[in-house]
Amino acid sequence: MISTKKIEEGQELIRQAEKSLKTSLLKWRPDYEVAADEYQKAATCFRLAKSYDQCKDCFHKAADCHKQARSWFHAAKCYEQIILILKETNNLTQVEEFANRACHLYQQHGSPESAASALDKAAKVLEANSPEAALRLYQHAIEVVMNEDSTRQAAEYASKISRLMVKLGMYDQAADALRREIGLNQQTESYGAIGRLAVVLVLVQLARGDNVAAEKAFKEWGNCCDVQEVQTLEMLLQAFDDEDPDAAKQALASPFIRSMDVEYSRLARDLPLPKASYKSPNAGNPAPSAGDSAPPTIEDDMEEGGLC
Repeated sequence: MISTKKIEEGQELIRQAEKSLKTSLLKWRPDYEVAADEYQKAATCFRLAKSYDQCKDCFHKAADCHKQARSWFHAAKCYEQIILILKETNNLTQVEEFANRACHLYQQHGSPESAASALDKAAKVLEANSPEAALRLYQHAIEVVMNEDSTRQAAEYASKISRLMVKLGMYDQAADALRREIGLNQQTESYGAIGRLAVVLVLVQLARGDNVAAEKAFKEWGNCCDVQEVQTLEMLLQAFDDEDPDAAKQALASPFIRSMDVEYSRLARDLPLPKASYKSPNAGNPAPSAGDSAPPTIEDDMEEGGLC
Protein backbone atom coordinates (compact mmCIF):
# COMPACT_ATOMS: atom_id res chain seq x y z
CA MET A 1 0.00 0.00 0.00
CA ILE A 2 2.83 2.38 0.91
CA SER A 3 4.64 1.50 -2.35
CA THR A 4 1.54 2.24 -4.43
CA LYS A 5 1.06 5.58 -2.69
CA LYS A 6 4.70 6.58 -3.24
CA ILE A 7 4.58 5.58 -6.90
CA GLU A 8 1.47 7.70 -7.42
CA GLU A 9 3.17 10.59 -5.63
CA GLY A 10 6.22 10.19 -7.83
CA GLN A 11 4.13 10.15 -11.00
CA GLU A 12 2.40 13.36 -9.94
CA LEU A 13 5.80 15.00 -9.35
CA ILE A 14 6.87 13.94 -12.83
CA ARG A 15 3.79 15.64 -14.27
CA GLN A 16 4.72 18.82 -12.38
CA ALA A 17 8.28 18.59 -13.73
CA GLU A 18 7.05 18.17 -17.30
CA LYS A 19 4.70 21.12 -16.82
CA SER A 20 7.65 23.28 -15.72
CA LEU A 21 9.46 22.43 -18.94
CA LYS A 22 6.62 23.53 -21.25
CA THR A 23 6.65 26.94 -22.89
CA SER A 24 3.78 29.21 -23.91
CA LEU A 25 3.08 32.71 -25.17
CA LEU A 26 3.62 34.07 -21.69
CA LYS A 27 6.41 31.68 -20.72
CA TRP A 28 9.22 31.66 -23.23
CA ARG A 29 11.78 29.57 -21.36
CA PRO A 30 11.48 26.21 -19.59
CA ASP A 31 12.01 26.39 -15.83
CA TYR A 32 14.85 23.86 -15.59
CA GLU A 33 15.59 24.43 -11.90
CA VAL A 34 12.01 23.75 -10.82
CA ALA A 35 11.82 20.70 -13.10
CA ALA A 36 15.08 19.32 -11.71
CA ASP A 37 13.77 19.72 -8.16
CA GLU A 38 10.51 17.93 -9.01
CA TYR A 39 12.37 15.08 -10.75
CA GLN A 40 14.61 14.61 -7.71
CA LYS A 41 11.61 14.48 -5.37
CA ALA A 42 10.01 11.93 -7.70
CA ALA A 43 13.22 9.87 -7.67
CA THR A 44 13.09 9.77 -3.86
CA CYS A 45 9.49 8.52 -3.98
CA PHE A 46 10.35 5.76 -6.44
CA ARG A 47 13.34 4.78 -4.35
CA LEU A 48 11.20 4.37 -1.25
CA ALA A 49 8.79 2.28 -3.34
CA LYS A 50 11.77 0.20 -4.57
CA SER A 51 10.90 1.09 -8.15
CA TYR A 52 14.55 1.48 -9.05
CA ASP A 53 14.27 1.86 -12.83
CA GLN A 54 11.89 4.80 -12.43
CA CYS A 55 14.14 6.23 -9.71
CA LYS A 56 17.20 6.06 -11.95
CA ASP A 57 15.26 7.61 -14.86
CA CYS A 58 14.15 10.56 -12.72
CA PHE A 59 17.68 11.25 -11.46
CA HIS A 60 18.86 11.13 -15.07
CA LYS A 61 16.22 13.69 -16.12
CA ALA A 62 17.05 15.85 -13.11
CA ALA A 63 20.72 15.83 -14.16
CA ASP A 64 19.76 16.89 -17.70
CA CYS A 65 17.72 19.78 -16.29
CA HIS A 66 20.59 20.88 -14.05
CA LYS A 67 22.93 20.82 -17.05
CA GLN A 68 20.50 22.96 -19.04
CA ALA A 69 20.59 25.43 -16.14
CA ARG A 70 24.42 25.15 -16.13
CA SER A 71 24.29 23.85 -12.58
CA TRP A 72 27.15 21.41 -13.05
CA PHE A 73 27.61 20.54 -9.36
CA HIS A 74 23.98 19.48 -8.82
CA ALA A 75 23.97 17.52 -12.08
CA ALA A 76 27.04 15.62 -10.87
CA LYS A 77 25.28 14.88 -7.57
CA CYS A 78 22.42 13.31 -9.53
CA TYR A 79 24.87 11.02 -11.34
CA GLU A 80 26.32 9.99 -7.98
CA GLN A 81 22.80 9.11 -6.83
CA ILE A 82 22.42 6.91 -9.92
CA ILE A 83 25.63 5.09 -8.92
CA LEU A 84 24.12 4.38 -5.49
CA ILE A 85 21.02 2.94 -7.17
CA LEU A 86 23.19 0.77 -9.42
CA LYS A 87 25.07 -0.46 -6.34
CA GLU A 88 21.82 -1.16 -4.49
CA THR A 89 20.49 -3.22 -7.41
CA ASN A 90 23.88 -4.89 -8.03
CA ASN A 91 23.83 -3.61 -11.61
CA LEU A 92 27.42 -2.44 -11.90
CA THR A 93 27.96 -2.26 -15.65
CA GLN A 94 27.25 1.50 -15.86
CA VAL A 95 28.99 2.59 -12.66
CA GLU A 96 32.23 3.55 -14.42
CA GLU A 97 30.35 5.57 -17.05
CA PHE A 98 28.36 7.63 -14.53
CA ALA A 99 31.42 8.12 -12.32
CA ASN A 100 33.31 9.64 -15.24
CA ARG A 101 30.31 11.85 -16.07
CA ALA A 102 30.13 13.09 -12.48
CA CYS A 103 33.87 13.73 -12.43
CA HIS A 104 33.70 15.80 -15.62
CA LEU A 105 30.84 17.94 -14.27
CA TYR A 106 32.59 18.53 -10.93
CA GLN A 107 35.68 19.66 -12.85
CA GLN A 108 33.53 22.03 -14.93
CA HIS A 109 32.21 23.45 -11.68
CA GLY A 110 35.78 23.91 -10.40
CA SER A 111 35.63 21.21 -7.70
CA PRO A 112 38.54 18.84 -8.38
CA GLU A 113 38.33 17.34 -4.87
CA SER A 114 34.70 16.33 -5.47
CA ALA A 115 35.66 15.04 -8.92
CA ALA A 116 38.36 12.74 -7.53
CA SER A 117 36.12 11.70 -4.64
CA ALA A 118 33.36 10.61 -7.05
CA LEU A 119 35.84 8.40 -8.90
CA ASP A 120 37.19 7.01 -5.63
CA LYS A 121 33.73 6.10 -4.27
CA ALA A 122 32.75 4.44 -7.55
CA ALA A 123 36.02 2.49 -7.66
CA LYS A 124 35.32 1.10 -4.17
CA VAL A 125 31.93 -0.11 -5.44
CA LEU A 126 33.63 -1.93 -8.33
CA GLU A 127 36.78 -3.24 -6.64
CA ALA A 128 35.43 -6.65 -5.60
CA ASN A 129 33.65 -7.63 -8.83
CA SER A 130 35.26 -5.44 -11.51
CA PRO A 131 38.82 -4.69 -10.34
CA GLU A 132 39.99 -3.66 -13.83
CA ALA A 133 37.30 -0.95 -14.00
CA ALA A 134 38.15 0.13 -10.45
CA LEU A 135 41.81 0.43 -11.47
CA ARG A 136 40.89 2.73 -14.37
CA LEU A 137 38.89 4.96 -12.02
CA TYR A 138 41.75 5.20 -9.50
CA GLN A 139 44.13 6.07 -12.35
CA HIS A 140 41.72 8.79 -13.49
CA ALA A 141 41.48 10.08 -9.91
CA ILE A 142 45.25 10.44 -9.56
CA GLU A 143 45.36 12.42 -12.82
CA VAL A 144 42.70 14.79 -11.46
CA VAL A 145 44.53 15.52 -8.19
CA MET A 146 47.97 15.72 -9.83
CA ASN A 147 46.64 18.56 -11.98
CA GLU A 148 45.93 20.37 -8.72
CA ASP A 149 49.38 19.61 -7.23
CA SER A 150 47.78 17.67 -4.39
CA THR A 151 50.70 15.34 -3.72
CA ARG A 152 49.44 13.78 -0.50
CA GLN A 153 46.07 12.91 -2.05
CA ALA A 154 47.86 11.57 -5.14
CA ALA A 155 49.95 9.29 -2.91
CA GLU A 156 46.75 7.82 -1.44
CA TYR A 157 45.37 7.00 -4.89
CA ALA A 158 48.79 5.70 -5.98
CA SER A 159 48.67 3.29 -3.04
CA LYS A 160 45.30 1.95 -4.19
CA ILE A 161 46.63 1.53 -7.72
CA SER A 162 49.71 -0.39 -6.54
CA ARG A 163 47.66 -2.73 -4.34
CA LEU A 164 45.13 -3.43 -7.07
CA MET A 165 47.82 -4.16 -9.66
CA VAL A 166 49.47 -6.64 -7.29
CA LYS A 167 46.08 -8.24 -6.64
CA LEU A 168 45.58 -8.63 -10.41
CA GLY A 169 49.07 -10.10 -10.86
CA MET A 170 50.15 -7.15 -13.06
CA TYR A 171 53.67 -7.23 -11.65
CA ASP A 172 55.45 -5.28 -14.41
CA GLN A 173 52.96 -2.41 -14.08
CA ALA A 174 52.95 -2.77 -10.28
CA ALA A 175 56.72 -2.21 -10.15
CA ASP A 176 56.30 1.07 -12.07
CA ALA A 177 53.34 2.07 -9.88
CA LEU A 178 55.32 1.41 -6.69
CA ARG A 179 58.22 3.52 -7.92
CA ARG A 180 55.77 6.34 -8.66
CA GLU A 181 54.26 5.94 -5.19
CA ILE A 182 57.71 6.08 -3.63
CA GLY A 183 58.41 9.28 -5.56
CA LEU A 184 55.21 10.90 -4.25
CA ASN A 185 56.11 9.89 -0.68
CA GLN A 186 59.54 11.41 -1.17
CA GLN A 187 57.88 14.74 -1.92
CA THR A 188 55.98 14.59 1.37
CA GLU A 189 59.02 13.19 3.23
CA SER A 190 57.07 10.10 4.34
CA TYR A 191 60.15 7.96 4.86
CA GLY A 192 58.44 5.26 6.92
CA ALA A 193 56.02 4.67 4.04
CA ILE A 194 58.94 4.53 1.61
CA GLY A 195 60.58 1.81 3.73
CA ARG A 196 57.43 -0.33 3.63
CA LEU A 197 57.08 0.25 -0.12
CA ALA A 198 60.70 -0.82 -0.61
CA VAL A 199 59.80 -4.19 0.92
CA VAL A 200 56.84 -4.53 -1.45
CA LEU A 201 58.93 -3.52 -4.46
CA VAL A 202 61.49 -6.22 -3.61
CA LEU A 203 58.68 -8.80 -3.36
CA VAL A 204 57.20 -7.68 -6.70
CA GLN A 205 60.58 -7.88 -8.46
CA LEU A 206 61.09 -11.39 -7.07
CA ALA A 207 57.59 -12.31 -8.28
CA ARG A 208 58.69 -11.10 -11.72
CA GLY A 209 61.67 -13.44 -11.47
CA ASP A 210 64.13 -10.53 -11.58
CA ASN A 211 66.47 -11.03 -8.63
CA VAL A 212 68.84 -8.33 -9.89
CA ALA A 213 66.05 -5.71 -9.92
CA ALA A 214 65.05 -6.85 -6.41
CA GLU A 215 68.59 -6.28 -5.10
CA LYS A 216 68.73 -2.93 -6.88
CA ALA A 217 65.48 -1.84 -5.22
CA PHE A 218 66.87 -2.77 -1.81
CA LYS A 219 70.12 -0.89 -2.41
CA GLU A 220 68.21 2.17 -3.62
CA TRP A 221 65.56 2.41 -0.90
CA GLY A 222 66.79 0.17 1.93
CA ASN A 223 68.09 3.16 3.86
CA CYS A 224 64.42 4.08 4.53
CA CYS A 225 63.65 0.66 6.04
CA ASP A 226 63.69 -0.01 9.76
CA VAL A 227 66.01 -2.60 11.31
CA GLN A 228 63.56 -5.51 11.07
CA GLU A 229 62.78 -4.72 7.44
CA VAL A 230 66.46 -4.52 6.55
CA GLN A 231 67.27 -7.83 8.26
CA THR A 232 64.34 -9.59 6.57
CA LEU A 233 65.21 -8.28 3.10
CA GLU A 234 68.88 -9.16 3.50
CA MET A 235 67.93 -12.70 4.54
CA LEU A 236 65.40 -13.01 1.70
CA LEU A 237 67.72 -11.76 -1.03
CA GLN A 238 70.58 -13.96 0.25
CA ALA A 239 68.24 -16.96 0.21
CA PHE A 240 67.34 -16.32 -3.44
CA ASP A 241 71.01 -15.78 -4.28
CA ASP A 242 71.94 -19.07 -2.57
CA GLU A 243 68.87 -20.86 -4.02
CA ASP A 244 67.87 -21.77 -0.48
CA PRO A 245 64.06 -22.27 -0.28
CA ASP A 246 64.05 -22.91 3.47
CA ALA A 247 65.79 -19.62 4.28
CA ALA A 248 63.48 -17.77 1.87
CA LYS A 249 60.43 -19.31 3.54
CA GLN A 250 61.74 -18.26 6.94
CA ALA A 251 62.26 -14.67 5.77
CA LEU A 252 58.78 -14.49 4.23
CA ALA A 253 57.28 -15.66 7.55
CA SER A 254 58.43 -12.46 9.21
CA PRO A 255 55.63 -10.97 11.36
CA PHE A 256 55.76 -7.55 9.74
CA ILE A 257 55.34 -9.09 6.26
CA ARG A 258 52.28 -10.98 7.45
CA SER A 259 50.83 -7.74 8.85
CA MET A 260 51.18 -5.77 5.59
CA ASP A 261 48.17 -4.86 3.42
CA VAL A 262 46.31 -8.01 2.50
CA GLU A 263 47.35 -7.86 -1.17
CA TYR A 264 51.03 -7.70 -0.19
CA SER A 265 50.86 -10.39 2.48
CA ARG A 266 49.20 -12.67 -0.08
CA LEU A 267 51.96 -11.84 -2.55
CA ALA A 268 54.54 -12.91 0.05
CA ARG A 269 52.56 -16.06 0.84
CA ASP A 270 52.30 -17.09 -2.83
CA LEU A 271 55.81 -16.01 -3.89
CA PRO A 272 57.56 -18.87 -5.73
CA LEU A 273 60.48 -20.00 -3.59
CA PRO A 274 63.93 -20.48 -5.10
CA LYS A 275 64.70 -24.04 -6.12
CA ALA A 276 67.64 -25.72 -4.43
CA SER A 277 70.48 -26.12 -6.92
CA TYR A 278 71.10 -29.72 -8.06
CA LYS A 279 74.38 -31.31 -7.01
CA SER A 280 75.69 -34.23 -9.02
CA PRO A 281 76.53 -37.36 -6.99
CA ASN A 282 79.91 -37.28 -8.78
CA ALA A 283 80.57 -33.69 -7.76
CA GLY A 284 84.23 -33.16 -6.92
CA ASN A 285 85.48 -35.82 -9.44
CA PRO A 286 87.20 -38.13 -6.88
CA ALA A 287 90.47 -39.70 -7.95
CA PRO A 288 90.14 -43.26 -9.34
CA SER A 289 91.00 -46.09 -6.96
CA ALA A 290 93.95 -48.40 -7.56
CA GLY A 291 91.67 -50.99 -9.15
CA ASP A 292 90.24 -48.56 -11.69
CA SER A 293 91.77 -48.58 -15.17
CA ALA A 294 93.10 -45.19 -16.25
CA PRO A 295 92.25 -43.94 -19.77
CA PRO A 296 95.02 -44.58 -22.33
CA THR A 297 97.44 -41.74 -22.98
CA ILE A 298 98.68 -40.57 -26.36
CA GLU A 299 102.06 -42.19 -25.63
CA ASP A 300 100.37 -45.57 -25.04
CA ASP A 301 98.55 -45.31 -28.36
CA MET A 302 101.78 -44.50 -30.20
CA GLU A 303 103.59 -47.50 -28.67
CA GLU A 304 100.79 -49.74 -29.92
CA GLY A 305 101.17 -48.60 -33.49
CA GLY A 306 100.32 -44.91 -33.58
CA LEU A 307 97.07 -43.11 -33.82
CA CYS A 308 96.12 -44.46 -37.25
